[in-house]
Amino acid sequence: MLELRIDHRQGDFHLDVDIRAPEQGVTALFGHSGSGKTSLLRMLAGLDRPDDGHIRLGERTYVDTRQRLFVPPHRRRLGVVFQEARLFPHYRVRGNLTYARRLTGGEAFDRVVSLLGIEPLLARMPDALSGGEARRVAIGRALLAEPDMLLLDEPLTGLDGARKRELLDYILRLTREIELPILFISHDTQELMAIAERLVLLDSGRVVADGELDELLGRAELAPWLGGFEASTPISARVEAHDERYHATRLALDDGQLMTLPRIDHAPGERVRLRIRRRDVALAREMPSQSSFRNRLRATVEQLDDGEPGMVEVSLRLAGQRLLSRITLEASEALALSPGDDVIALIRSASLAGSAG
Repeated sequence: MLELRIDHRQGDFHLDVDIRAPEQGVTALFGHSGSGKTSLLRMLAGLDRPDDGHIRLGERTYVDTRQRLFVPPHRRRLGVVFQEARLFPHYRVRGNLTYARRLTGGEAFDRVVSLLGIEPLLARMPDALSGGEARRVAIGRALLAEPDMLLLDEPLTGLDGARKRELLDYILRLTREIELPILFISHDTQELMAIAERLVLLDSGRVVADGELDELLGRAELAPWLGGFEASTPISARVEAHDERYHATRLALDDGQLMTLPRIDHAPGERVRLRIRRRDVALAREMPSQSSFRNRLRATVEQLDDGEPGMVEVSLRLAGQRLLSRITLEASEALALSPGDDVIALIRSASLAGSAG
């Protein structure tokens, strides 16, 4: 468990937080500029000292102001990756990766190099790397220092769309294949929705809310702080097969229904999680015989709530999981929806591109 209890003043800014995050998975810090995200990361990393409070990770105490305890950065066993890769310009990639450790080969080294896809880069100098490649190397160097936690401060900022997606895919692989807690800071809601499991909402140095990302996205009272997040729900499924002709992947839900989405790099039998935006879910009373919607799934209406003027929020049960849909009031009345009704959830395959993690 990560514990951050900090009370700190810097000029007119007052940081007063009490945060607890699990020792597994990805916890994201989100808030507008000046909310305190980077200040928290710097204190956790040991780059700044709080006026009052304590910082603990598991059995390790890094800061306890009452006991006058302050562990310096190099003894905290935290892997920190900033927006800039900060690689040593006079070392090749291999030298950068092994700088903090004596081990220059072996299983640990090979695994990290493979996970991040940086084996072809080992002989290059940093100035010959693209922005995304340099950040992959920086993440590799942090992992090879065998940290207790990985801190990522806006690691995708400044990358173009293709490089950003590529690096995000590598980070997602890390979250699936290594047992290491990650604290992720980003102002990009799409990045956070793709990678985060827990979310800490910050505003002017205070914690507005923290908890499971999916639970927070469903809380209407948090809308003023969740600007940019599109309401969505996660759906878990199993990769059934790949269709090379259509460059598509077929997924199986737990009740046997099949879904189709643009091809993803997951092996048959592997479980994946889709994040489906509520605006991408249309509803029908009967199964359409001809439609561009390739995903036509049987679901049950659980609840209907008033949304924005002229809109209705529909909560559905799909294969034992929750699915949200937003439709117009006119459509809701035309369908005469009520809790308990059986409906067909219509989801375009194209809308699921990049949603699998």
